[in-house]
Amino acid sequence: MAQGSGFLSNGRVDIGLLRQSLRAELIECLNRCDGSKALVWDEKLTSPFTLIAEYTLLKAHGVDKMYTLEPGDLPTCEMQHIIFLTRPSLHNMEMVADNIRSAANDRLKEFSIFFVPRKTMLCERKLEELGVYGNLVNIDEYNLDIIPFDNDLLSLEQPLAFRECYLEQDFTSLFYVARSLMTIQALYGTIPNLIGKGPCSKQVIDIMLRMRRESPPQNPGVMPQIDNLVLLDRSADMMTPMLSQLTYEGLIDEIFGIHNCSVRLPPEKFLSSEQEEKNKANNVTPSPKVLVLNSADELFGELRDLNYQAVGPLLSRKAKRVTSQMDERHEAKTVRQLKQFVNRLPHLQSMRTSVSTHTSVAELIKERVFGDDFMTTLRAEQELVGGVDTDRIHPLVETLIAKKAPLVKVLRLICMQCMANNGFKAKLMDFYKREIIQTYGFHHLITLDTMEKVNLLYTKSTTAYSQLRKSLRLSVDNVDEVTPNDIAYVYSGYAPISVRILQNIAKPGGVRNIDAALRLIPGPLTEETQDIPAGLRTKKQASAASMTMVFFLGGVTHAEVAALRFLASEEGLSDYLIGTTQMINGTSLLETLVEPSPLAEADDSKAAPETRPRRR
Repeated sequence: MAQGSGFLSNGRVDIGLLRQSLRAELIECLNRCDGSKALVWDEKLTSPFTLIAEYTLLKAHGVDKMYTLEPGDLPTCEMQHIIFLTRPSLHNMEMVADNIRSAANDRLKEFSIFFVPRKTMLCERKLEELGVYGNLVNIDEYNLDIIPFDNDLLSLEQPLAFRECYLEQDFTSLFYVARSLMTIQALYGTIPNLIGKGPCSKQVIDIMLRMRRESPPQNPGVMPQIDNLVLLDRSADMMTPMLSQLTYEGLIDEIFGIHNCSVRLPPEKFLSSEQEEKNKANNVTPSPKVLVLNSADELFGELRDLNYQAVGPLLSRKAKRVTSQMDERHEAKTVRQLKQFVNRLPHLQSMRTSVSTHTSVAELIKERVFGDDFMTTLRAEQELVGGVDTDRIHPLVETLIAKKAPLVKVLRLICMQCMANNGFKAKLMDFYKREIIQTYGFHHLITLDTMEKVNLLYTKSTTAYSQLRKSLRLSVDNVDEVTPNDIAYVYSGYAPISVRILQNIAKPGGVRNIDAALRLIPGPLTEETQDIPAGLRTKKQASAASMTMVFFLGGVTHAEVAALRFLASEEGLSDYLIGTTQMINGTSLLETLVEPSPLAEADDSKAAPETRPRRR
């Protein structure tokens, strides 16, 4: 299930400790269940768990079978203890009840349920109503609040957090954020400086301070490893996720979608000619190529944050270097030289495979990126963020609607234009609304209303993007994409507002450096400090970079993560540990807000309610 995790300990903060803590708690849950065990997984939890525990760990603690949680009867199995691992949703409780009832006649079987990340009274009552509460030996929770993705990246994987916080006013995910940050502090020490921008950030800080007052620190003697915590509401920078990401990892996410550090790719580029012929002869459809994307892959660690224009040259250099090093075997004349080559051979073979794989991925991206459709969209995006013709009907938007292009693609451009123009005039807003409703269906009246409620569409307002563009230097001309000297390289000339804010906060003077700019962004600025015992205070050397944890409430893009890594490596003022409620792009964010078609809902009767955007 999980690949080697040594790479998690390669950062300045050892994220491997967090993974060990999560594994220990999982083992504790399993050990509370006697006998041979079968795990029944909530399907949405399978991918996150692969980052925490491999099958050998589960098997070592008595797990012999694993099943997906589905409606109806539990598959026949001889295991004594059935353990349900599920998110707290009423739909899942119905499936759990079905499974228990189907096996309840076997008196030798025992059942336990662990809610991830938190059990709720509502779910417990539902189990009582369904008549299976008394069948459960253990009813508890497994606190998988935050998942380590890489040595500098953590995620709660709460895909609906933005919708829940900004539309439905459901702040449950903020409690999970606060609890996960308390876990971070238990492992890595109290964070002395807390800064938040936006109403959700203020709530998280308030919850954290209340938790600290109500319960003493778990490990009060831990030396603080993180100097600052900066929380940013996604609503403080909605422009950035609407843009097309132009880093290698960002483009993989835009085109194919990255989920829990893995991506499913078309298999054709990864098959040998013999495999292709064999599949054709046997009429076999090849499975998608599943690629794990993290810094355990040395080459991907170098490629992921590059602008796509720099990917080809690096892959070419790597291929030539590997070929040259493989050819050295012909020059080895002594036993010692042969032994040295043999010792290097596994690494060289691994690198050659990695170069071949990422060359195939780069070719798949190239097919899309250099197409007319992508280039036309990219030009329109760069014109909009540059403030060109934002106050009139955009010809590309009009064309896309006429062609009935995917609605989310249209909405990304319209939202971008709205923000760049500091809001639409009523006439322009009405035109876009009328075109969308007439082309895509009247149910999108709800979609448009939702977009207005979360402030992605609005009429003229005081949110002065044009002023922010100048004061934060968001547009950068003639940016060097191959050897960059500014964070704007991640969008080929546009610097994310979020990262510009963090760049300025890291400088001497902190938030005072950008007081005027922060006042242009809606939402309060919160600053708090936490006391550190005198014996744990360390005197930082003047030349040493501070350690800042940044937490994005509502999601962060891979391009923003790349920009923060660039800041850490190039400016040296601060290193960054990045946390988020979810890895997002413009498409995945808007899909949580788009109202599903009534026809699609009728056809998709088997879909779980919580997997679809919910009406308000």
